[in-house]
Amino acid sequence: MKPITHPSKRSSTKPARFAAAGTLALTFTGALLAPAATAAPAPAPAETDWSATAYRGQVDVVEGPDADQETIDGVAFADDNRNSVQDNNERGLAGVTVSNGRDVTTTDSHGRYELPAFDNMTVFVTQPRGYQVPVDEDNVAQFFYHHLPEGSPALRHGGIAPTGALPDAVNFPLAKSQLTQSPEQHCLIGGDIQTYTQEQVEFARNGAFADLSSRDDYAGCGALFIGDVVGDDLSLYPQTRELAGMLNGPARFLPGNHDLDFDAVDSAHNFDTFRAQLGPEYYSYDAGKAHVVALNTVEYPTKQPAAKGDYTGSLDEKQLEWLRNDIAAVPENKLIVLAAHIPLLDYADQGSAKHQVAQVKEIYEILEGRKVVALGGHTHSIENLREGDSLEGWSEIFGIDGLPFTHITAGATSSDWYSGRELAEGYPLAVQRDGGLPGVFTLDIKNTDFQERFTVRGADESLQIALGLNTPRYREWYAENVDNKGSATEFADPLVVSRDDLANTTWLTTNFWMGSTGSTVKVKLDGETTEAVRTQQMQGEGQLVGSEYSDPVAVQEQLVRGGSLADRMMHLWRLELPSGLAVGLHTAEVTATDVHGRQFTETLTFEVTE
Repeated sequence: MKPITHPSKRSSTKPARFAAAGTLALTFTGALLAPAATAAPAPAPAETDWSATAYRGQVDVVEGPDADQETIDGVAFADDNRNSVQDNNERGLAGVTVSNGRDVTTTDSHGRYELPAFDNMTVFVTQPRGYQVPVDEDNVAQFFYHHLPEGSPALRHGGIAPTGALPDAVNFPLAKSQLTQSPEQHCLIGGDIQTYTQEQVEFARNGAFADLSSRDDYAGCGALFIGDVVGDDLSLYPQTRELAGMLNGPARFLPGNHDLDFDAVDSAHNFDTFRAQLGPEYYSYDAGKAHVVALNTVEYPTKQPAAKGDYTGSLDEKQLEWLRNDIAAVPENKLIVLAAHIPLLDYADQGSAKHQVAQVKEIYEILEGRKVVALGGHTHSIENLREGDSLEGWSEIFGIDGLPFTHITAGATSSDWYSGRELAEGYPLAVQRDGGLPGVFTLDIKNTDFQERFTVRGADESLQIALGLNTPRYREWYAENVDNKGSATEFADPLVVSRDDLANTTWLTTNFWMGSTGSTVKVKLDGETTEAVRTQQMQGEGQLVGSEYSDPVAVQEQLVRGGSLADRMMHLWRLELPSGLAVGLHTAEVTATDVHGRQFTETLTFEVTE
């Protein structure tokens, strides 16, 4: 598969500590982690201008009540005039998948469907390839109907209003779309917007959403925000939802552990306010030859009182039954994109049953023989885990000795919970737990092949690595300040290394944020090229933690200005510097190559002293 991303070779020869500050420059003390100012994107051509061509509408709920209250029925139809109502000359569409969240059916030759009805169900259509569901004024996809006759129990944030008896019909309008017909798709995956305040809504607006508003490559597959849409305060849903109006494509949402109605006394109503504001807890849709499965992997106890942190990663039996039925209806020649908030398995929390999904083995069995990529959020870090990768925690807790397919943790839109120093662009730096800069993840798909792409906020795809020095002096500073996070004294002269430091092990570090098994990092120093060594081999070992496995670039920012601590990651490479390096300036040219053959080059200049 040829790369379908933007040009991906970047070279910078100016030492970071001498870098000139540009409009978008983020100059860290002591290492290269600075997005260069980029030209503003050209405006989208008129024929691809989403705001002018978006299919606006809603599901057609025909007033009732239906004489048969045991069955929900309706039609999926081609809404040729885009008025959301099936007119006499508009045909029903055969073979469209419709579900009640448990059972799955397909429409007949006239586009009709029937499903068993029960209280507190959500009926939804799976968008078929070549068609698009309507979106509302905020670009939120409209493809579902909630049935909750008496409404939610008393909830602080409202939940779902009473729907009454079943309507006469629930009809699903669909508009023909070359965007979703195309075999080439670009699917945005946004983790953890997680706004706790209106100020943080504005941080999201000025950061990731401003970046997305300048792109026009995702109108088919759209954007899927995979949980923790807000940070416990569900009254922020309208303000956060409104950000999707900045997008140039449809928006869909999944719930996370910070999207709960914490005052619900029945697990069936844990996400009622999320459902009322944003959509179903789980569902699927097609774009090109990809079938996107959006799961709710958050389980919260019904016994009250319960603490906000008492959730765990899990699927209930109803959702598992739906997943089996949904996958069974998907042709085997499609790529399955499995998205969730809590990842099936991840690196950051590899030793925790709570932060991974209890039914992971069962899900693997459902997907056996399929071409799959799994996507997750939750950890506020970036991870690119490949088939065959293994870790001690996965084996001990879940009995998984190797991944059957790629698992990617997409990072967080809020990055490190909007922490750290605020930048002139109107948002905090917020370096993530793994040392990665904030950004947006895109899954580029052509037919059933895919490539992952991470775009740093305010930059382009060429910025993929951070370079630094891990010296004995740095490790001493780390030990002295690790308990003073946010108030540490700044580390002095991080790009100066003494001969004694070299004699006692100094590494040149490369944090390759989307690096993975199969990636390489090569360092050209004083005319000689050497391959760096990945710290975490992902061959069944435990997680490696501590100053020697940290990203000194990120840690120097985090300990001084606050945030998480990048002291473990699965994408760090190190090269031990020769003890005999001459006194003076040295420039290392580092080239990181990913599993798709894309190369990213940066340079770091440092000084050796007596």
